[in-house]
Amino acid sequence: MEDLKRNDLSVQAERALLVAVLMPDSTADPTDPVGELRALVQTAGGQVVDEMLVKRRKVNPGYYVGSGKARQIANRAEQNSVEVIVFDNDLTPAQVRDLEEVVGRKVIDRSELILDIFAAHARTNESRLQVELAQLEYTYPRLRHMWSHLERIAGGTDIAVGGIGTRGPGEKQIEIDRRLVQKRVSYLKRQIAQIDRRKIRQVRRRNQAFCVCLVGYTNAGKSMLMRLLTGADVHIADQLFATLDTKTRRWNLNNGQTALLSDTVGFVRDLPHHLIASFRATLEEAIHADLLIHVADASHDHVARQVEAVNGVLDELGCRTDRRLLVLNKTDRINDPTVLTVLRKKYPQALELSAVTGSGAKELIAQVADHHGGSAVRVSLQADCRNGRLMQYIAQYAQVEEQTYKGTTARITARMPARQVEMLRAFGDDVAIVHR
Repeated sequence: MEDLKRNDLSVQAERALLVAVLMPDSTADPTDPVGELRALVQTAGGQVVDEMLVKRRKVNPGYYVGSGKARQIANRAEQNSVEVIVFDNDLTPAQVRDLEEVVGRKVIDRSELILDIFAAHARTNESRLQVELAQLEYTYPRLRHMWSHLERIAGGTDIAVGGIGTRGPGEKQIEIDRRLVQKRVSYLKRQIAQIDRRKIRQVRRRNQAFCVCLVGYTNAGKSMLMRLLTGADVHIADQLFATLDTKTRRWNLNNGQTALLSDTVGFVRDLPHHLIASFRATLEEAIHADLLIHVADASHDHVARQVEAVNGVLDELGCRTDRRLLVLNKTDRINDPTVLTVLRKKYPQALELSAVTGSGAKELIAQVADHHGGSAVRVSLQADCRNGRLMQYIAQYAQVEEQTYKGTTARITARMPARQVEMLRAFGDDVAIVHR
């Protein structure tokens, strides 16, 4: 009886019908056009019960797919007891309204689905603000459709006379709500602008450190790789957009070298532009990083398309191509050796790695160390030991071999990355490089 009650109280996943409309310029994978949408719906907690592919040369302004296909979608939805219809395309508010009138069910598009997943995974105040801004900017032009009651005049007439608090000019409720949304959007933009400025200051303060950022398609294994490299306790889940909040940890490399390693939100193809804009503060780490480790899921059937999609977003953000290092992750999942042969031919400079087994990690660390200003060099220094920041810097970045004191002067022989030796000049007369 208890089990029966427990089952009655459980939340049932919405039954979804997926619709992918393929245009001549579609970026969807031709071998599985609905694959990514299917994964997105499952991540959102939906149950996929049916899928449809529609090929068109151009968009129908009314139903996006045309009236005949709209009726066909309605029939399929009825046959399969579908509760929500999800398009792998961005629809206008009018198209959503017209489609819902035909199919008699909720219709959402790709952007709304991604925003819903982001909202579910936002953990920090920063990411919640960013998600809310993106949702409001998506919602604003759709207010008339989303809230049909807003078309009614407050109080029922142009000059409202019925009821306390309803008397006034009779302004339409939709206009009131639009002003409220605009006010909230302005507030969120101010809050996020403060976060942007703080994030930029944080990144700039790290200019003495070598900053590395993990980027890649969602669910490529970035968080698992970060745990392998730094031992950080980060959230790991086998689903899309498991990570929204940037996490930065110290990473010990070879020969006393250290770096700051950051994990970022994953990308997907056709990531909504307003979402990229809202998350610019989160992506600030990638924009200003000294090195980007582009993590790709080598075991995925469409890894090449995913690599291309990520490079497209990085190009849009203005990230330099000469600062990107491609890593083919999840090689432990590849059973067919010909798959690796093809990938090696396509990406000859890429590193092969498994964040689960640790295979290839040493090679990755060695390459990052090389980017970190080259191999470590031996230097002799004379430093004012009263300068706490200077002595802390030497302790942090140098592998000290010998250290003696004469008065307030410390004589130090150490191995340091060439980049960090150059950074010593910022301490002025408090340090002198005797020999290198």
